[in-house]
Amino acid sequence: MAKGGTTSYAIRRMRTSKRADAEQWNERRRACAHALLNRTWISKDSDAEMFYWIKDQYTELRDWFSEYTGFVLILTRTMAKLDKAPLVAQPWMGIPEFREVRDYTFFTYALWFLEGKTELDQFVLTDIVEQVGEQMAAAGMSVDWENYQHRLSMVRALKKLRQLGVLVGIDGDESDWAAHSGGQRNVLYECSPSTRYVLRHFPRPLAQYRSADDFNELIVYPETADGELRRRRHRVFRRLLLEPAVSDRDWHADDLFYVVTQRRTIIDNMQFMFGMEGSRYREGLYFFYPELSGECDLFPTAAAVSDLSLLFAGELRRRLGEQDWFVTEQGTIELTRTDVESVVYALKRQFEDYWSKEHRTMGLAELAETLTAHMSGWGLGSWRRQENGQGERFVVSAVLSRWNADYSFDDEETDKG
Repeated sequence: MAKGGTTSYAIRRMRTSKRADAEQWNERRRACAHALLNRTWISKDSDAEMFYWIKDQYTELRDWFSEYTGFVLILTRTMAKLDKAPLVAQPWMGIPEFREVRDYTFFTYALWFLEGKTELDQFVLTDIVEQVGEQMAAAGMSVDWENYQHRLSMVRALKKLRQLGVLVGIDGDESDWAAHSGGQRNVLYECSPSTRYVLRHFPRPLAQYRSADDFNELIVYPETADGELRRRRHRVFRRLLLEPAVSDRDWHADDLFYVVTQRRTIIDNMQFMFGMEGSRYREGLYFFYPELSGECDLFPTAAAVSDLSLLFAGELRRRLGEQDWFVTEQGTIELTRTDVESVVYALKRQFEDYWSKEHRTMGLAELAETLTAHMSGWGLGSWRRQENGQGERFVVSAVLSRWNADYSFDDEETDKG
């Protein structure tokens, strides 16, 4: 009996160990998937552990992203990158540090310059400026390096390239060059091996694209029923992964049919790869991240304006039966600017003692604009122009109704106060 008992214990321990190993493997896979989805890339120098986790699970990660999104997983000796692109571009998807369209132009042309360099090649800032200026002039675009604003745009582009690790600064600072026209200041750089992986790789020559929507294409799909099904699946997963919330009203009819009929498969796959929890509501299929923090930005954010958004949701809920607001079948609420400012005014009267000084001192119009901009960035609402041309209305997404908030204190804290 003693021998048998020992064997049984050993078997149970082995099974427990296998379960623990499997769970650890799943957690690592999800961590890798989140990192690939939310970072520009994972460098071996800056995050060796994550790089090797991705390398260990490369085949599984590559096959999943290829099957469900069309994203391509690139793995080199120094970095791992998921070559991804949104199906629907949003304003918040740009580079936050950039202020002008010109910044993006210089960023792209600087990458063109770096294409001709090899790893560890050294060069100076004035080399980039000279060749970028000549190339832009040949393309019919004007640039004036004597113009301080143009130099600032180039500085923002170069600083972003340095932040990404594409440019390695050896000596000097771009701001000194911007402050002195005529090239009195310079910066020495080295080229990193990541240069060629910043921009997306397109499946066709760019000359074959005829509209901006054509650039959404990630792969070439065969003109068959299976090819169309794969294209639809990729469209759906790309939006669910790269947009905060997609309501039924935001889907194309064919894609909505896929979302409705394949929701169990979608939920299972999002849970498997990212640990995200999905729920089907009347107004759409939504996903929530169960942890309070992660690789991705999560709503509500740590910014005070997210608190205002939650308060706004609670106030709308309380007023629904009292106000003559237009509520659609999809659960959205259409508000005029006056309506929005009225709700904000009520919140300010009741809660401004708890707000930051910035929000307390804002006028109603400015505060309403700040709030609606934040909500728009998270897919919780958007300004829509009326079909009759009579102004705009802020269409509050039904997903906002999933939150409610208020300031409250428990009895113990109140007594201590």
